[in-house]
Amino acid sequence: MESVELLRVLGNKYNAEILRATSDPKSAQELSDELEIPIATSYRRIEELTEAELLELSGREFSEEGRRTKVYRRNVEALEVSFEETTIDVDLDDRPDVDNSLADVWRDLKGE
Repeated sequence: MESVELLRVLGNKYNAEILRATSDPKSAQELSDELEIPIATSYRRIEELTEAELLELSGREFSEEGRRTKVYRRNVEALEVSFEETTIDVDLDDRPDVDNSLADVWRDLKGE
């Protein structure tokens, strides 16, 4: 994605807050509750951040009501914006990959 487009996405209300909040996987409802934003807005922002490849579907977890819900985690650890004379550059530091949460549970059960 172009640097200017990334800045536009990051400039949309709540997007930076959602990225900050998703160092650990969270559902749209959890983000809505934590950030005090409407649930419909939470879904729209998640879609926008996912399309920009700044957020990814991390898996599915059970909600408090027992339903499987999608959880999302940010793809970037940090970003740096530089303004040159004729260009704008955005450098992204990707987050390291994490194991599938089911694999983590299985490993914990086996005592590894």
